[in-house]
Amino acid sequence: MDITVRRARDEELDEVGEMTAAIYLGDDLLDFGAEDPYLDDLRDARRRAGESEVLVATDSAGGTVLGALAFAAYGAPYSQRSRPGEGEFRMLAVRHEARRRGVAEALVRACMDKARALGLTGIVISSHPKMTTAHRLYGRLGFVRAPERDWEPVPGMRIWAFTVAL
Repeated sequence: MDITVRRARDEELDEVGEMTAAIYLGDDLLDFGAEDPYLDDLRDARRRAGESEVLVATDSAGGTVLGALAFAAYGAPYSQRSRPGEGEFRMLAVRHEARRRGVAEALVRACMDKARALGLTGIVISSHPKMTTAHRLYGRLGFVRAPERDWEPVPGMRIWAFTVAL
């Protein structure tokens, strides 16, 4: 499958938001299930697009959105964990039927390329401990666990940090 990674178009943002929320909920990645307040953030790709760069991976043949994430450099409104000289990506989601086809890797590599083009020296990401498949991908791409940068968005919910030097 040929994959194209590009900035999300305005007409795709609602689909990206619903897809992201459905994947996080369906994959049991929300500690509070359907009542998790993070669902609202996951659905709001329009806000993300205003505060970060929402990237989509599409099937080159049909243009179907297969996956998405949000990229932000330090200081951008959507940046949560990055430090000066770093970028970060958030809310990586890939449709079930597109998994194991390189979609997530293409999205992450696009972020790494974007960060380099901006002159950034690293990327930090946050990941739920349950996201073991994503952790394997991050490791293959050079990311390492950075437990000193783990955090709790709400008390008792530990989120892991990973970093990569560029």
